[in-house]
Amino acid sequence: MTNKYLTIYNIIVEQIKSGEIPPQTLLPSENELKDQFETSRETIRKALNLLSQNGYIQKVRGKGSIVIDMSKFDFPVSGLVSFKELANKMGSKPKTIVNELELIKPEGFVRQQLQLGSKDLVWKVIRTREMGGEKIILDKDFLAKKYVPSLTEEICADSIYQYIENELNLTISFAKKEIVVEEPSLEDRALLDLEGFHNVVVIKNFVYLDDATLFQYTESRHRPDKFRFVDFARRSH
Repeated sequence: MTNKYLTIYNIIVEQIKSGEIPPQTLLPSENELKDQFETSRETIRKALNLLSQNGYIQKVRGKGSIVIDMSKFDFPVSGLVSFKELANKMGSKPKTIVNELELIKPEGFVRQQLQLGSKDLVWKVIRTREMGGEKIILDKDFLAKKYVPSLTEEICADSIYQYIENELNLTISFAKKEIVVEEPSLEDRALLDLEGFHNVVVIKNFVYLDDATLFQYTESRHRPDKFRFVDFARRSH
């Protein structure tokens, strides 16, 4: 015999998938669902928790449960692509907002990440990525000046990787990646559309040239409802 909360979960999932309950719809309250399905509030809570865990709804404090847009963007974890390349592949019309571009003497953390000396300078680039009118990615890039001698706002608004490869004739080869989930910072809150969201997915990239030179450290901070992080794995024998 199927648990009642699983039955309710499956009914709501089908309503979401069929479009009967469209994205951004606020689900009825726990009390209303309890009456609708003639069950206990605890059973409804279990069904809602499962819907949240599987990415169908986002619980928003003070509002309730909002249906998430299931048309998420596939973000290739193992690939090394620019935002422009990713957006073009998905057929989206993106917008990049350059919030900050400056040449800095890096603090200890960034200097350590890029393995630089105390006199080396770094380009600091902060960019907000907008898709469908929503600000959903905050990119924080730090690039060693000795490998990337100049940058402009125009280049940053278009594609830094395209500039590095086509104008500087450098070959970007590989990256080490770390993926963590964090609470949004004040900067995230200011530069992204995060109302109702309590986490961001952060991809930290350590990017190397083809001679194994580490030239870039990046933090890509993503709103969690818009991306599905995908990879292809093959078992070795």
